Amino acid sequence: MLAMLLTALPAGAAEYKLGPMDKLSIRVVEWQTAEGTFREWPTITGDYTVGPSGSLSLPFAGELQAGGKTTSEIASEIAKNLQQKFGLRDLPEASVEVAEFRPIFVSGDVQTPGKYPYDPGLTVLKAVSLAGGMRRAETGQRFERDFLNARGNYDVLVAERNRLLAKRARLEAELANAQTIKIPKELTDVPDAQKLIDDEAAIMLSRKESLTLQLHALDELKTLYQNEIVSLEKKMVVQNRQKDLMSKELASIGGLADRGLVVNSRVITLETSVADMQSKLLDLDTLSLRAKQEINKAARNATDLENDRKADLANQTQATQAAIDENALKLGMYKNLMTEALVNAPDAGALAASGSEGPVLEYSIVRGGGDDGTKEISADENTPLLPGDLVKVVISNARS
Repeated sequence: MLAMLLTALPAGAAEYKLGPMDKLSIRVVEWQTAEGTFREWPTITGDYTVGPSGSLSLPFAGELQAGGKTTSEIASEIAKNLQQKFGLRDLPEASVEVAEFRPIFVSGDVQTPGKYPYDPGLTVLKAVSLAGGMRRAETGQRFERDFLNARGNYDVLVAERNRLLAKRARLEAELANAQTIKIPKELTDVPDAQKLIDDEAAIMLSRKESLTLQLHALDELKTLYQNEIVSLEKKMVVQNRQKDLMSKELASIGGLADRGLVVNSRVITLETSVADMQSKLLDLDTLSLRAKQEINKAARNATDLENDRKADLANQTQATQAAIDENALKLGMYKNLMTEALVNAPDAGALAASGSEGPVLEYSIVRGGGDDGTKEISADENTPLLPGDLVKVVISNARS
């Protein structure tokens, strides 16, 4: 998921730097070799928010400076701190994902200025749409504003639809155990279709590697118990040979003891030794049975992993298809709204025919946190936004 979010950011923000108000999902797990399972650290696992100073406070790991760092850097620092804190032999596995980016802000001549959540792929036009479009200055601008709002929402839904189609293709490939993901026909003419498929391919590879690791651990566990069974069987052979020898000796002197030719203590000693051998054989047989049970248990766990994976993929496919269907309905609605605006407003019609925006909207972005401090840069509708940006919108009276 983190790979999908980061690659959806602008090219200059591929390595996303964390900042205040970013919400992070942190998970720490440790591999238990003897048990063949992963053990999660529930005390640390959870959601955390980067503080105003850029710091991140975690149980045991302490207070870390997250501002200006990537998620991979923070994950590495958490793992090292925990290893030093508890004197662990192996480095635990820590994963850090951005659960929610810090918000963006929209101000100026918009219907509802304020704070809005950031999503990858957010542009100035989409942010203005989230803020209700341009401020209603006069009645004549209503249809133009409605057209801009509908077009912004339509663009957002188109991007969402493309991501859903790529996700569905990935789920279908996983269900079919395919090595690659086929580009859906609906995305054939989409410029960034290959990028969407590459993002989903990275997710598929990560999930496959995780499943392979768990299955490999179960195979190692079965091999361990199989070797134990072989060792127990060798011991049983030796024990049986010793028991047979003692039984023969006991049988040979049994008659002599009845006639008083051999002392009874010798017979009693042999009988006790034979009984001990039989007891040890039973113990070895019990250990062998337990090892076989553990092998069967590991085999069932491997089957359960495969079955759970297939069930999860089926559920995700069903949910994704439902989201695609819902998205199609919304796209149709906003397309009708744009058509209505074009029919009812000559200015909106001219806007669509000539590319004119009617009242001129001037945009700028106030961006901070870099080496140059806070700065204001000019922007247009398609300028991509970064988390924490402030979008300023000004309506000019000039018309084209």
